[in-house]
Amino acid sequence: MSVLNAYLPLVIFIAIATVLSGALLVAPFLLAPKAPDAEKLSAYECGFNAFDDARMKFDVRFYLVSLLFIIFDLEVAFLFPWAVAFRTIGVFGFWSMMLFLGVLTVGFVYEWKKGALEWD
Repeated sequence: MSVLNAYLPLVIFIAIATVLSGALLVAPFLLAPKAPDAEKLSAYECGFNAFDDARMKFDVRFYLVSLLFIIFDLEVAFLFPWAVAFRTIGVFGFWSMMLFLGVLTVGFVYEWKKGALEWD
């Protein structure tokens, strides 16, 4: 009997989660409008209608800019833990981050001068 009482909250939680997720899956079919207009069915991700084969070649600059964004975004993410632990890391931690930001800035200036961020 004690084992049943121990698992009863878990069973109730799973039952509520199942009913709620089922209701959220069925609700759009019952409540959503059935006749969307032409504006809703238009292309919105890239801003223009598809004009060629889906397997066409893309310009390498698209990939270059996206990779550079990901690289710099991940490097800037290192600033958050540094800012949280700023008071405890001391002078060494401060100058280590300044060196890291300096290398990051040199890389950004290099990319800027090489024209890697230009799109024309």
